[in-house]
Amino acid sequence: MLTRVKTAVASLMGGVMAAGSSGDHPSGPDLPLRFPYSRPEFLGLSADEVECSADHVARPILILKESKRLPWSTGYAEVINAGKSTLNEDQACCEVLKLKMRPLESSTPNRTPTARRRSSLPNGEGISPRESDGSEDLTFHYWALFDGHAGSGAAVMASRLLHHHIALHLQEVMEILCAPNLLPPTCLDDEPVNHLLSATSHRALSRATSLRGAAGAPGSPSTQPTRFFTEKKVSQESLVIGAIENAFKDMDMQIEKEKASFNISGGCTALMVACLQGKLYVGNAGDSRAIIVRAGEVIPMSAEFTPESERQRLQFLAYMQPHLLGNEFTHLEFPRRVQRKEVGKRMLYRDFTMSGWWVKVYPLSQYEHGADDVLILGTDGLWDVLSNQEVAEAVTTFLANCDPDDQHRYTMAAQDLVMRARGELKDRGWRISNDRLGSGDDISVYIIPLMYGNKQN
Repeated sequence: MLTRVKTAVASLMGGVMAAGSSGDHPSGPDLPLRFPYSRPEFLGLSADEVECSADHVARPILILKESKRLPWSTGYAEVINAGKSTLNEDQACCEVLKLKMRPLESSTPNRTPTARRRSSLPNGEGISPRESDGSEDLTFHYWALFDGHAGSGAAVMASRLLHHHIALHLQEVMEILCAPNLLPPTCLDDEPVNHLLSATSHRALSRATSLRGAAGAPGSPSTQPTRFFTEKKVSQESLVIGAIENAFKDMDMQIEKEKASFNISGGCTALMVACLQGKLYVGNAGDSRAIIVRAGEVIPMSAEFTPESERQRLQFLAYMQPHLLGNEFTHLEFPRRVQRKEVGKRMLYRDFTMSGWWVKVYPLSQYEHGADDVLILGTDGLWDVLSNQEVAEAVTTFLANCDPDDQHRYTMAAQDLVMRARGELKDRGWRISNDRLGSGDDISVYIIPLMYGNKQN
């Protein structure tokens, strides 16, 4: 219970959207809903089935009716909590999106069209001038889990919109992503610096832009050929990571803005996977988790973003930029959870190692995957009671007893995994193996076979 109370203060992008009161409609019951509550669309549930799924006593496990509703024969299962909240605050989304190259006419007047960008590298590497006919496209697969805190509204909204934010940011760099044989440039000539670049590159290029017109500055008549080191070039992978990072930020800002006009309850965590050009990009903000099980080996693909890890991030930031603390605190404070007797007293700490939300990349196309190699996504209801190794062993054992050609095997494995975490209802509550306390939280699980991902690349 303490773990669940502790994690309830975390929300999308580090708690910015945490609700100020409890209940499923804390942002104002008199405001219209931004999106109505529902279960994931791909489940294909009727209104009666949604109502039956909310039984906190029976806690029925919901699974896919048709495996073809999700790509790659992905398995999915979920179960509602044991009474912690009225509604299931978990949400899930899965999409296959195809982005079209933007035609030149859609470019804004004050921005150089992507197709007209000139290489700034001395050796001519980068984007060659060419016209885009809009015929090229970029396909990416997307899976996501959202765990609502203090209500389901933010989770429902994020499940409907986050992938659109990612798609918009990816479209901004499509010209580069669709030219795999060309090295991305370090900067993009006279165009404003792309906001998808890393913070360091952003500062450096912004400064170069601000110096234009000065003698010897980039763009001035007396400018010498720009000299860049190869290692400073922005990679295509970095552009995708930047697109995901900015999408998370934009989603967070949209929720904050629209809470003034709509009833959007609580905040939420976000765990997403995008498969693009032979790579898996796993982005996480919150305490959900993703692991890859490959040939029996467990490969962690995310780290929890909890109040503890957020404290570490702030400690590191304070160490690097102490002025941000406004002379009120030092980076040598907040070593651990404050106890009642310590409230109001100064505390010291000795570590500032950053951990928490991140985007991690897995080179999918570099490995040959078997039928039992999978990517597992789960909300904290799963990981509160089962370890990485326990989850991996459970899935591997289950799949080993299934027909490798049965495309329903991953949904059945997801159902089995949710059942293991929920446990059985006994006199003393929900119990799992070894008479341990089962999860009383909402549980949502994806099992994504990587074998089918190889066939897509």
